[in-house]
Amino acid sequence: MRHLSSKRRLGLSSRSHKKAMMSSMTVSLIKHKRIKTTHARAMELRRFVEPLITFAKRGDLHARRQVLRKIQHKETVAALFNEVAPAYANRPGGYTRVLKLGFRDNDRAEVSIIELVDLVTVQEKKKKSKEKKSKEKDTGQSE
Repeated sequence: MRHLSSKRRLGLSSRSHKKAMMSSMTVSLIKHKRIKTTHARAMELRRFVEPLITFAKRGDLHARRQVLRKIQHKETVAALFNEVAPAYANRPGGYTRVLKLGFRDNDRAEVSIIELVDLVTVQEKKKKSKEKKSKEKDTGQSE
């Protein structure tokens, strides 16, 4: 029976496997700002990563150590505190967005994208402006 058991198993046999998977997915999410995974894993990742961003917003040493307990990747924690947290300084919560994509062909698992809300649009705008500048340089040099 599943009384008072609200967490998803995610097809993993032990708690340590789940912790390792959540840590790895968090590193990927912070690095790439958007990842594609199954819907159940995306929803569990949301429960895992949003408190970490809230810790990062505090910005003190104790908060950094609390985050390092969950993610043992120092470069990612530095990026979380230096890039992600300042972007969400005035936001009271809801740092991630989960978008359903449909079903995978091979096993019919429901697939979703989880992304950091404001950072994805900012990065896409920067990439587009860089592409425009590089195209202008290319056309200027060839003529």
